[in-house]
Amino acid sequence: MQALHRLPIPQDLQSKTATLLDVFQGLDGVLVAFSGGVDSTLVLKIAAEVLGARATAVTAASPTLPHEELEAVRLLSEEIGARLIVASTNQLDIEEFVQNDSMRCYHCKTDLYRLLAPVQRDTGIATVVDGAHVDDLGDDRPGMQAAREFGVRSPLVEAGFRKADVRTLAKALGLSNWDKPAAACLSSRIPRGTRITEQKLQRVDQAERLLKEEGFRQVRVRDHDGIARIEVNRNELPALLEPARRDRITRELKALGFQFVTLDLEGYRPGGSVR
Repeated sequence: MQALHRLPIPQDLQSKTATLLDVFQGLDGVLVAFSGGVDSTLVLKIAAEVLGARATAVTAASPTLPHEELEAVRLLSEEIGARLIVASTNQLDIEEFVQNDSMRCYHCKTDLYRLLAPVQRDTGIATVVDGAHVDDLGDDRPGMQAAREFGVRSPLVEAGFRKADVRTLAKALGLSNWDKPAAACLSSRIPRGTRITEQKLQRVDQAERLLKEEGFRQVRVRDHDGIARIEVNRNELPALLEPARRDRITRELKALGFQFVTLDLEGYRPGGSVR
C-alpha cells in the first residue's frame, strides 16, 4: 500500500484511485475474472496490492480464447505476484452459444460465472470482480447482464474509471501491458447467426497469429463463411499491401482453409464486427 502512494499518479486520477483502493479495502478477498487485458490486469494489480494473497486471478481456458492470451495471463499474474487459477471449459458444448445470436456473450459469461462457483467454495472467497469500466456501460454488452445476475462487481466502474484512465494508471504502476491493443474472444470474428465451430475458431486464431508475426499490432480476421476479412490499423494498411507481404499473407491464409482473402479498407475499429 505505501508503495502505491509513492507512485507518480496523475493529479486528476488521485481521487479515483483512492476510491478504487477503498473498494478493495472493504473486501475480505476477491476472485478476479482475468482475461489478460489491461483492464482486468489493473484490477488484479490493485487487488493484489491491497489484499495480498487473498486476491486470486481466474481465467477460463476454452477454444474461444486466443492461444497467445493464455500465455499472457500466466506471465502477467507472475509479474503482479498473484495466484492464477486456470479453469477449463468449452462454450461449444452450449447450444445457445453455438447458435451465435445477439446473446452469445451472455451465454459465454454465464458459463464463466458458473465455472467460478466451485472455485469460490474451494477458496472461501465469495466476491468476484471484473475489469469493466465506465466506457463499457454505453455498449451493447449482454455479458454485463450476466455479471449483474451473478453479483459480479466492477471496481473500475465503482471508482469512475474510463478506458483512458485505466491506461494512464496502468502505465504509472509499471504494468507491462498498459498499451496493449484491445482483445476479444475469437467467436467475435464469426458473423452473427453463423454457427460457431472449433475449426473456424482455430483458423481465425492461426490467421491472426500469422499477421502479428508479420508485425501488425492490432489485428482482426473476420471469417465470412470461408472469406477472410482482414482488419488492421489504418496506418498499417500500406504495409499490408506491399506486394511481397500481401502475396505471402494471402498464400498462408489460404493454406489455413480460407477460399478468399480480403482487406477491410476502413481498417480496424472497435465493434467493427460481423453482426
